[in-house]
Amino acid sequence: MNARKLQYISMTAILLCASIAQATPLQVTVSIIPQAYFVSKIGGDLIDVNVMVKLGSSPAIYEPQPRQMAKLSKAEIYFAIGVPFEQAWLPRFEAANPKLNVINLAESVVRLPMQAHLHDTGEHHEDEAEHTKERGNNKRNDNFLADPHIWLSPPLVRVISMQIRDSLIDADPQNGDTYRANYYNFAKEIDELDKELIGIFKTSKKRISFMTYHPSWGYFARAYGLNQIPIELEGKEPSPKQMTKIIDFAREESVSTIFIQPQFSRKNAQTIASSVNAKLLIADPLADNWAENLRKTAETFRQNSR
Repeated sequence: MNARKLQYISMTAILLCASIAQATPLQVTVSIIPQAYFVSKIGGDLIDVNVMVKLGSSPAIYEPQPRQMAKLSKAEIYFAIGVPFEQAWLPRFEAANPKLNVINLAESVVRLPMQAHLHDTGEHHEDEAEHTKERGNNKRNDNFLADPHIWLSPPLVRVISMQIRDSLIDADPQNGDTYRANYYNFAKEIDELDKELIGIFKTSKKRISFMTYHPSWGYFARAYGLNQIPIELEGKEPSPKQMTKIIDFAREESVSTIFIQPQFSRKNAQTIASSVNAKLLIADPLADNWAENLRKTAETFRQNSR
């Protein structure tokens, strides 16, 4: 074999390896299904997304499976979002994969406190958020319990999507133009969804209030001027005494619907519903089609509010 032919074969092999490398999707892991929706919108075919908390599971009590840990060992980026299981598991993920770049999307926004009692309102949350902002992003006092459900507010999703875009560009700069274009298209979709949701609620003659078992919809309520009335207090199961107060409140306010999510037990919600002759409806914050889920939930809140 002469030198020219050997050089040709070597160059062909180099080009083939480069082509294979370019065709290999960026390995990205996220905590929950709505994040996969956002990341896929921006990353498209250039990424492969692994979701830790599968459909129907709760991020409050989730523990990863061995198969997921094996896939995580190959991930280059992990997008966290502040859900409960991350506190215990993110250090273990980083220990299992030292090259893993963990990006906490929750740090991109000012988070609200979990709703503390029945009569908490958007105004209380707004004051707390402004107070927190004055102290600096994510500098909390020891008693602050942040509401992690930032993905349920389209305006906040636009903000965290910028962080997703920039992180993908940092990891894969040669495809930066594609990530920017995909983000631009997704941002337009978010803006259109935001306008739709405003339109759904603007026809109401009074402020819409809805009772929900787990306080997942605080950011959504704040974005669209609604009032969320939670059964759980700061995300904790109510005591028997608190249950009595909640039943009395629901009866006085003629609550006809209580919203639950499939990841939590409906026992206490069913008890309250039976006591006041109310119905239970599902409002799932972790559904797979994020945009369509928000449209559907908005209509359900509007049609079944008090």
